Amino acid sequence: MNPETTILVALLLPVAAAASCQVFGRLKHPNLRDLATALIGVGTFAAVWQLGDDVLRGGRPELVLLEVLPGVELAFQVEPLGLLYGLVASGLWIATSIYAVGYMRGHHERNQTRFFTFFALSIFAAIGIAFARNLFTLFLFYEALTLLTFPLVTHHGTDEARRAGRVYLGILLFTSISFLLFAILFTWRMTGTVEFAPGGILAADTSSGMVTVLLLLYAFGAGKAALMPFHRWLPNAMVAPTPVSALLHAVAVVKAGVFAILKVVVYVFGLDLLRGSTGSLALMTIASFTMLMAAVVAIRQDNLKARLAYSTISQLAYIVLGAAMATATGILAGGMQIAMHAAGKITLFFCAGAILVATHKKKVSELDGLGRTMPWTFAAFFVASLSIIGIPPLGGSWAKWYLMVGALETGFAGQAAFLGVLMLSSLLAVFYLMPIVVRGFFAAPPGGDGGGPRKIAEAPLLCVLPLVLTALLSLALFFAAPDLVDLLRL
Repeated sequence: MNPETTILVALLLPVAAAASCQVFGRLKHPNLRDLATALIGVGTFAAVWQLGDDVLRGGRPELVLLEVLPGVELAFQVEPLGLLYGLVASGLWIATSIYAVGYMRGHHERNQTRFFTFFALSIFAAIGIAFARNLFTLFLFYEALTLLTFPLVTHHGTDEARRAGRVYLGILLFTSISFLLFAILFTWRMTGTVEFAPGGILAADTSSGMVTVLLLLYAFGAGKAALMPFHRWLPNAMVAPTPVSALLHAVAVVKAGVFAILKVVVYVFGLDLLRGSTGSLALMTIASFTMLMAAVVAIRQDNLKARLAYSTISQLAYIVLGAAMATATGILAGGMQIAMHAAGKITLFFCAGAILVATHKKKVSELDGLGRTMPWTFAAFFVASLSIIGIPPLGGSWAKWYLMVGALETGFAGQAAFLGVLMLSSLLAVFYLMPIVVRGFFAAPPGGDGGGPRKIAEAPLLCVLPLVLTALLSLALFFAAPDLVDLLRL
């Protein structure tokens, strides 16, 4: 296939997966439904991977579907950042599809056909965001992702789920329409274009005040990035089934927010315009505040998924910080953090779901001794935690390293303070993740002797196998870092 056709295939395969879910679901063939979803996920990843060959040779494959207005097209282009996000979304879709089968059946969830349908459509929207050639296409798929994930957040149909859905839609639509859309329209008015361009599209003589205002509009408009104070939707959405939490935190939604910020910084502002500016300093400060405050709140959460949710808010701020640095190293670090955090955090949520399926326990305080009955799950949690903290030889250590190097390259007088924030946030990650591992392996189970052997009682195989594989992925990414660096520096 030529690159143009491959882009179209990568976009349409998730839609085909959604259609197959409906067909097989109505025919009462859940096994065929779930198998088709996983196989189409493999096909989608293969299509995105094939596009990488052209990108690595310096190409930028494009697909133009239609002209909406003069100079405004629904168009796609694959560049290094978009390729990376596309690989993350399509690759982890495979693991999540397999995991979801074990979880949804093991937890006896209802409306599974609807769940898998909207999950596939959410991947379609994520790939559209990854390959967006301009701000119009990005905004269109960004809003589609919000609407397509809403039925997943409210899947259980309870009062709590409906309340969470209202918060989810309210914050994400408010930020994108009030801030992001306004920023896009203002950019169009200033430049006459909405196309992404290497080096940015804003004039070099754009005033510092205008740059600051516009940057903050984009940053807060990308509400899926969960910068404080527009973060409440993320912990609220944890009422959804755990595979949805994995989608929100690792595969699509939050990554769409931080990816949009990275893309705007590189292709709308340009690093030269933003580097050393008041806007850069302001966004670095907001990201640092979010990073530390979310980590502190995470330590206090007893609900396991809530703790992981606030961890995500903190870890996402690393990517925003890298973008705000407006240096090549900062962008490199932000891009690497997208991949490294995705592998680590999806593993942590897979583990939380496996614990729920096997034991029906949701709280950290209830996990004492479970590591002895669920050794694979808690070992995977331990490995992923080390990656999130940034300990070698796990993938997350590279992203933290390049962020620290990027902090020293910013040229700000207070660059040492940002370096300190990065170190402190990693230390706080130890305090909200490691107690879970310690409780699981070393605390005595309630009402029992902590010493003797205990019967292994893991979750179903289709829950455990994906979490082991994604934990190994966190390890493999450490050794794949040179390839990611080569890609992101193209």
